Amino acid sequence: MALRICFLFLVIALLLAISTSTCVQNVSFSYSGATGPEKWGSLSPNFSACSNGKIQSPVDIVKGILTPSKRLKPLTRVYGASNATLFNNGFNLGVQFEGHVGILDVDGKNYDLKQMHWHSPSEHRLNGVQFPAELHLVHQASDQSVSVVSVLFQFGKDDILISKIKDKLTELAQETCKKEEDAHIPLGTVDLNELQKKSRKYFRYVGSLTVPPCTENVVWNILGKVRTISQDQLNALKAPLDSDCKNNSRPLQPPNGRQVELYDERRDQ
Repeated sequence: MALRICFLFLVIALLLAISTSTCVQNVSFSYSGATGPEKWGSLSPNFSACSNGKIQSPVDIVKGILTPSKRLKPLTRVYGASNATLFNNGFNLGVQFEGHVGILDVDGKNYDLKQMHWHSPSEHRLNGVQFPAELHLVHQASDQSVSVVSVLFQFGKDDILISKIKDKLTELAQETCKKEEDAHIPLGTVDLNELQKKSRKYFRYVGSLTVPPCTENVVWNILGKVRTISQDQLNALKAPLDSDCKNNSRPLQPPNGRQVELYDERRDQ
């Protein structure tokens, strides 16, 4: 039987991954009601950017704010294998990596992959279309800046990565922790080679974390290729979450004059 440990709940930016994030104990938030997204900014002084920030995420990537870019380069991602832990903090479910698992190259700057987590339905939209799920791969550079690679999912065949951890997701759904605690289940070695395929198209803009404290100046990279996920897999991702967080998608935020850059290899040929 896998070792299962319940940890005290800490609201940490980027869901336990980023060492420079503001850590606020005993401040809970959700996706509806009195602690929902419209109230996040008032739940703690540390969350003020959630209501006062000017470059917040997610956004709807529509033609009016989209700019084809010749400046952008192919999105280079080199991932390997690492020991990992599946976690459920009530409002989100994800995978935390130990040690070095891979890097993301953004304009010549390297960001280390720290963790990944899922949202459902998708937070970002393409021309108004919201997808069933979105995966965030969270990276951090040596100067503590953050860049996220976003993968959108439509219904179809099983996702290969989720298939590898499906049994552990079932275990996680059966784990019982107090409201203020997290559930953690070791995954052993997880190979992310599947996620480093060449990106022929992606969207780039500067925004924020999509959970409190909504820290800004996050570099977002939304992949143009939409992957597939089955309904059964999506149900497995939602099952462990708190009832008011099963739909854990922050509402769209205004672009406030921001442009979204488009890299499209085919356009440049």
